[in-house]
Amino acid sequence: MPGRIRQSDIDEVKARINIGDIVGEYVSLKSAGVGSLKGLCPFHDERSPSFHVRPQVGFYHCFGCGESGDVFSFLQKMDHVTFAESVERLAGRVGFELHYEDGGGTASDHGARARLLAANDDAAEFFTAQLMTPGAEVGRAFLGERGFDAHAAARFGVGFAPQGWDSLTKHLRAKGYDDAELAAAGLVSQGDRGVYDRFRGRLVWPIRDITGQTVGFGARRLLDDDKGPKYLNTPETAVYHKSQVLYGLDLAKRDISRGRQVVVVEGYTDVMACHLAGITTAVATCGTSFGVDHIKVLRRVLGDDTGLGEVIFTFDPDAAGEKAAMRAFGEEQRFAAQTYVAVAPEGLDPCDLRLHRGDDAVRRMIDAKKPMFEFMIRQVLSRFDLETVEGRVAALRAAAPVVADIRDPALRPGYARELARLLGTDVAEVTRAVSASSGRSRNAAPRSGAAGADAEPPAERPVSIMELPTDPSTRLERDALMAMLQHPGLIGRELIQRASQAAFVNPSLAVVRDGIAVSIDDVESPSWLTRVAGEVPEGFSSLVTQLGIAPLPERPGRELTKYARNVTSSVIDRDLIRQKAELLGRLQRADPADTESYRQLQRALMAVENDRRRLREE
Repeated sequence: MPGRIRQSDIDEVKARINIGDIVGEYVSLKSAGVGSLKGLCPFHDERSPSFHVRPQVGFYHCFGCGESGDVFSFLQKMDHVTFAESVERLAGRVGFELHYEDGGGTASDHGARARLLAANDDAAEFFTAQLMTPGAEVGRAFLGERGFDAHAAARFGVGFAPQGWDSLTKHLRAKGYDDAELAAAGLVSQGDRGVYDRFRGRLVWPIRDITGQTVGFGARRLLDDDKGPKYLNTPETAVYHKSQVLYGLDLAKRDISRGRQVVVVEGYTDVMACHLAGITTAVATCGTSFGVDHIKVLRRVLGDDTGLGEVIFTFDPDAAGEKAAMRAFGEEQRFAAQTYVAVAPEGLDPCDLRLHRGDDAVRRMIDAKKPMFEFMIRQVLSRFDLETVEGRVAALRAAAPVVADIRDPALRPGYARELARLLGTDVAEVTRAVSASSGRSRNAAPRSGAAGADAEPPAERPVSIMELPTDPSTRLERDALMAMLQHPGLIGRELIQRASQAAFVNPSLAVVRDGIAVSIDDVESPSWLTRVAGEVPEGFSSLVTQLGIAPLPERPGRELTKYARNVTSSVIDRDLIRQKAELLGRLQRADPADTESYRQLQRALMAVENDRRRLREE
């Protein structure tokens, strides 16, 4: 096994990687001022973005939950990898060859997780090649019957698992994987006859995470003698968690973020049909119901904090589809975006709709979407006989909570009138029923995992930038420290060194100032922020990170160098004014008969004034 990665190599990888690009693959980021990006925190639910990324210093910090770190710790937390694996992944991304201490050599597959991902990649390549073999005719026919040609199959990486007992197993063994690794990746199963391929005689779709890495597979039954389920997925593994993965998200994430729209469909072929028809924001769950973890992922990609986005659900026109609609409706209010339902004519799913009526019909289906609440009201009413008084009363009782749950109060009266029209009932009667239901609705009690007051409170921190006083002196000290930590190259070592000797009013910020003072030799190093954070007492390093990431209170478009130097100079000037006041007091109290002491005080005053004049001229 390779030894520890050389520290110089770690620093080089970090220097070559833009943390904004890496975080941007998981979170929709937008500008938050000079050199700062922000988005919805991937570590806790929130409606307003408090997660900030500062590419220039290579750090992120959430001012809501307190999570912070560099690009390596971000990958560790998001993808559950070790530190070494995060370094290796990023090194591979930039084509940098790592070196290992203790006699080790390079190892691109270092770490168990990396081995599982590599095995999945090799399996995906094997399945893709098998689709072109004579034995895969049944798979090609399945695709062709649904309007997918070879180009479409290649675009989505569709492959074929041969019928043999252990064809994939033998192939991967030849590549150096052992049976334990293949089992850990979910590629093989164990039976009385030993290890055998999990997927056999099936059409196979690679399931990729948001970064595009293959983490598992979904396989569709094709043969009559296959007694397994219609769809068979990879089991839960160290890299595959079905409740957190959405098929097609790696292809759709850019357009989802750009267009603020996501279309949730029910199957792999529906995703393919939508993308080929121009609906490139389509995704699907992988062998599980649409749930809270899926919502968290989509909210981060959508940048779901303004309420301007669209989440469009499509459901099959059968009992299972209705249940799926009810489950989605149950989680609807976790989105800030508006939610809709799109139903194809004659109950066709997107794949069949494209096959029978063309790409344009798929686009028209999405354009004809209905608000989720309207859809659910009609679904509820469909269960009752509205021709009878008893049926209408029961329907009103069932539908009133749906209207009461509408989070925008301006929309409720309109839906109450629509419900009254559908029931043929007086509007006032419906309004009373809705009001009575509001106290019992799902809005009445906080739900775990939702953003806002019911979100999990952040862990206590010894010191936080959010807890600093707002008096002018503290604000000046805070802003100067932010400039020195974020843009030391614009300010210069000399000015920073002078500012680090100035008196500070706020004791917490004074600790950070001292950390800067003792780290001044590293002011030009890429690890400047890390060095300062390492020099302050335990409990203050988080404050250093926050100051190094928080958006500067400077308007974009103005000269950043001028701002950074001016705010740093202001701290020095304030200290010189303090020194001047002290000297004037001493001069007033001095005995004029003590000529030498009197002259020393006058010379000191003149030196302070000269310092202030030079400071203004710089």
